[in-house]
Amino acid sequence: MSLTVGFLGAGFMGRAHTHALTRLPLTDDRRVERAILLGRDADRTAAAAEHLGFDRATTDRAEAVTACDVFYVLGPNDVHAEASVAALDAGCDVLCEKPLARSATEADRMVAAAEDSDAVTATGFNYRWVPALRYARELIGSGEIGTVRRFRGRYLQNWLLDPDAPWSWRCSADRAGSGALGDLGAHVIDLARWLVGEIAVVDGETTTHVDHRPAPGGTDQRPVTVDDHVSAELAFEDGATGQIECSRVEPGRANDLTVEIVGSEGSIRFSLPRLNELELVDADESGVRRVDVTGPDTPGGERWWPPGHVLGWDHTFVAENAAFLDAVSEREGYTPDFATGRAVQRVLDAIQASAKAGERRSVHSESRRD
Repeated sequence: MSLTVGFLGAGFMGRAHTHALTRLPLTDDRRVERAILLGRDADRTAAAAEHLGFDRATTDRAEAVTACDVFYVLGPNDVHAEASVAALDAGCDVLCEKPLARSATEADRMVAAAEDSDAVTATGFNYRWVPALRYARELIGSGEIGTVRRFRGRYLQNWLLDPDAPWSWRCSADRAGSGALGDLGAHVIDLARWLVGEIAVVDGETTTHVDHRPAPGGTDQRPVTVDDHVSAELAFEDGATGQIECSRVEPGRANDLTVEIVGSEGSIRFSLPRLNELELVDADESGVRRVDVTGPDTPGGERWWPPGHVLGWDHTFVAENAAFLDAVSEREGYTPDFATGRAVQRVLDAIQASAKAGERRSVHSESRRD
């Protein structure tokens, strides 16, 4: 089956998803035509379209969403809601990068538009497609580590450690909604819900270490109106507890995502720098075992290589796109969809409200395990 796709955004995520689409022939014979690229600046968008292999470029959103079967919303957070709703209204299936929106209110609009359509929707939680994490979910679901008691998740980066690092839209509450919380915390909260279950109560704390940054290409200072660092205690509906920490100002941490699930009979630990492994502790507490999670017999591994031929970060996007476009082709449901993205956003909103009020906050939940 041949599909035409359109992108909004040719930055980091635009490149990641373009790379994924070019690698799909490794896993199947689906044809995907990169039909149109939408951007704000005509010249830059035209140059990006040529570089990324799109047939044409436009600055007209209506033209973009009527020129393709599937629309990818990969721009800054402040365009997610409007662009996604426009694409859904035009009859497109839609993949929107995380966080789904700047607030749960915006996410509500997106979910309502999806429910009023026949569209397949996706929220870009690419870490669900790491084979080691999919194996971890299987182990938890089978009772291998007993009753889950504790979740720990941290996502640490250092790209804003330098106070002279330039201001970007990610430093603006109006455009991003939040800082490390939405940028990194969205991934951690999604994994917490996916691996453990619904989060009922949060107790959050946010910090902005650098409150002004130089404008790009200039010396003027612009205010930073989002958090640099966030931590939160979590209480899950089933009685488990948890803790998360996310930072964009952590020395020495380029892209450090770590997840640990502790049960009554064992524990599991995953670290992104060792993406192809899990650390397991069994009930007999005989020590930590490192399990190699590669090869066709591992969850999601059937698309890839023989055992020991490791995968990388980029492969998560290939697997994500393959699964999403499978759902589009077969007209089947896909998870994580927009409703999943909204559920994560409700937790993020609760953490932000808790930090502002200095007290615990309950999370509005649909009691929906996905």
